[in-house]
Amino acid sequence: MNIDIEKLSLAELTSLLTAAEQRKKLISSRRPIALVRRKVIALVAQYGYTIEDLYGDRPVAEIAPKKRAPRRKASKVAAKYRDPDNKRNTWSGRGRMPLWLVQKTKYGRSVADFLIPGLARPTARKNSSIGQRTLVKQG
Repeated sequence: MNIDIEKLSLAELTSLLTAAEQRKKLISSRRPIALVRRKVIALVAQYGYTIEDLYGDRPVAEIAPKKRAPRRKASKVAAKYRDPDNKRNTWSGRGRMPLWLVQKTKYGRSVADFLIPGLARPTARKNSSIGQRTLVKQG
């Protein structure tokens, strides 16, 4: 990390000095790593173990908890709805309804009026019976 001190203001220089002094105090108050290592080995031996018993053959850095696999990015979906006034306003029918469509439907127009011709049918609504079980009375 290189800091160009020529470009720093007085306030930035002062804060840099304070941060450096705090870091220096922290590092100087630490015990040497060799001393800490000997104490840990002695403590482990006091309970009848060795470092290899605790950590195996792997170094301590490898024992860190496993990271989650990154989530798969959602794929793009073709647009089903388009604003006739602004062709750039489109919606795939998934997720929350965009504001431009909310504004248009607020004044009595149907969502189906904005379907792109030939591409798709309207998106199923939550109160639709598609995929729901129905109870049939047998008499």
